[in-house]
Amino acid sequence: MGLESAKVHRTAVVSLRAKLGENTKVWHFSHIMEGAVIGPDCTIGQNCFIAAGVRIGRGVKLQNNVSVYEGVTIEDEVFCGPSVVFTNVLNPRAFVSRRGEFRATRVCRGASIGANATVVCGITLGEYCLVGAGAVVHRDVQPFALVVGVPARRMGWVSRWGERLDFGSGDVAVCPHTGERYRRSRRGVCRFHE
Repeated sequence: MGLESAKVHRTAVVSLRAKLGENTKVWHFSHIMEGAVIGPDCTIGQNCFIAAGVRIGRGVKLQNNVSVYEGVTIEDEVFCGPSVVFTNVLNPRAFVSRRGEFRATRVCRGASIGANATVVCGITLGEYCLVGAGAVVHRDVQPFALVVGVPARRMGWVSRWGERLDFGSGDVAVCPHTGERYRRSRRGVCRFHE
């Protein structure tokens, strides 16, 4: 993995010590710092910032103005809408150095985060969860959960395809688009095969 296999716009600033996967595109005015690792087939939109040490998986799409700070890991096929912001310190002060207090944040495979959402540090966004636009997420989000609001609260469940799941009064739902089946329990929702 190196800069030679990616497509980097001439106005972007990408450290020679960053690693970019094949077919990854970095657009206008984005800044990728040294030690950042971005997988193949990613799109880094205009004016994005990716800090040192950040890990981004395969097929990730960061829309314009997304800031990904040190301590954040983004797994495969994650979507971040325009102006999504990640944080890495809970109680920042300009006059207090808190570099040793960064809290890890993980965005699991297939998750989607809507425009202008803020993800407070130290949490995990579960696989295929869907975070609504403008939400402020301050605690873990379960796989397949739909969360919205300030603070973000679970309002339902979604399939891998992003369709609302209707469990009715039972514990089984079917994705209306793919026909995939999902089971609900006290621990959350998971996809299953019969």
